[in-house]
Amino acid sequence: MSTAKARQILDMNAFDPRAGDAAASPLLRRRQENYGAASVLFYREPIEMARASGCWMEAADGTRYLDFYNNVPSVGHCHPRVVAAVSRQMATLNIHTRYLNPLIEDYLERLKGHLPAHLGNVVMTCSGSEANDLAMRIATRTTGASGFIVTETAYHGNTRAVTEISPSALKQGAPPPHVRTVPAPSRAAYGDDVAGGFAAAVAAAAAALAEDGHGVAALICDSIFSSDGVFADPPGFLAAAVAAVHGVGGLYVADEVQPGFARSGDAFWGFQRHGVAPDIVTMGKPMGNGYPLAGLAVRPELLTAFCEDVGYFNTFGGNPVACAAGLAVLEVIEESGLQANARDVGGYLGDRLRALSAHDPRITDVRGAGLFIGVDLGRADDPAVPDAALASAVINGLRDRRVLIGAAGRYGHTLKVRPPLCLSRDEADFFVEALADALAALPPG
Repeated sequence: MSTAKARQILDMNAFDPRAGDAAASPLLRRRQENYGAASVLFYREPIEMARASGCWMEAADGTRYLDFYNNVPSVGHCHPRVVAAVSRQMATLNIHTRYLNPLIEDYLERLKGHLPAHLGNVVMTCSGSEANDLAMRIATRTTGASGFIVTETAYHGNTRAVTEISPSALKQGAPPPHVRTVPAPSRAAYGDDVAGGFAAAVAAAAAALAEDGHGVAALICDSIFSSDGVFADPPGFLAAAVAAVHGVGGLYVADEVQPGFARSGDAFWGFQRHGVAPDIVTMGKPMGNGYPLAGLAVRPELLTAFCEDVGYFNTFGGNPVACAAGLAVLEVIEESGLQANARDVGGYLGDRLRALSAHDPRITDVRGAGLFIGVDLGRADDPAVPDAALASAVINGLRDRRVLIGAAGRYGHTLKVRPPLCLSRDEADFFVEALADALAALPPG
């Protein structure tokens, strides 16, 4: 992989205003003028979206796209159950969280029913970034240490502190000295002993932090390692690394912002596939199906000690409308059997993708769990070399075939397959056939 170049997460599949013609679209010109350098848009030609339903989005020109990118509307775009719950609560009461409201407690108790019993307290925020920022603060207060261990291409959010533990967000430089990175839990990095190799790397990072005087506050993992390229197997491999961190007094923070809420199919949370007990679980994106809702679950004694120093409140985090959305999401997942659907349709989709890879050597690996799958693309003449250019061409080719998808991985060569949990087998077939056609239209070399 020496010839492949590492890529920053916001550069993957991004519109480049230097190459595009903003003047051709008045709306695009307004976007660039208003957002400036912070504007991030998908595709060489950005899409103006107008509406969405289920697994499909519709552009302003009437083109319908199958959404294989976005895990925010986890139970389906504009799900009528969520829309009704939010609308009803918005018309009744929406206020900050310093008043009593039974709906909020109903939601938190329903959410805690899906969590390990030792995580007895939940703190609500508006974004996964805020949740991870708070988790870092609690970990630092609990351990008295300042060091954090993450994977090489991790992404955990965009506050100042969380950006420092998000190597994939850094366009220049490296994480600061109190952050140590380890290779993602892949067979490319660790061979057949992923569990042992990953644990050894985490232990070495912990030793380096201790030697430099930082100590270990926490190991923070997105438990399906999505930004690293999606690494889910073998189930249980994470346990040895968590034990190594606990052995030196650090915490384990399970970042479930992407893998949580039934997406893996095997379990409601990604960490459950590994049989580990987090000290803190952070969550976000799919939690409110598009309404800003996030939070963390934590051992009560850790939160109590933290609040003795500074306390915490969040004006909008966990407001009644947000909790109405969250409660509706949980009800839909449970009553519609979406965890089982993620397992069954995800397994079917994985099988079809592996069958396709047998006919096209440019698909070098298919891995994942449930409806979270990574598809690696490599050079036809040397499949061991990641091919980010091919991934970009395929992503845009899929767009032409009415499928939306993103990229991940250190080299940007992994298609990140992450459709809504209500995906049907027919829709899975639509995607695989579009992918086969997009690959067939590209030169093999």
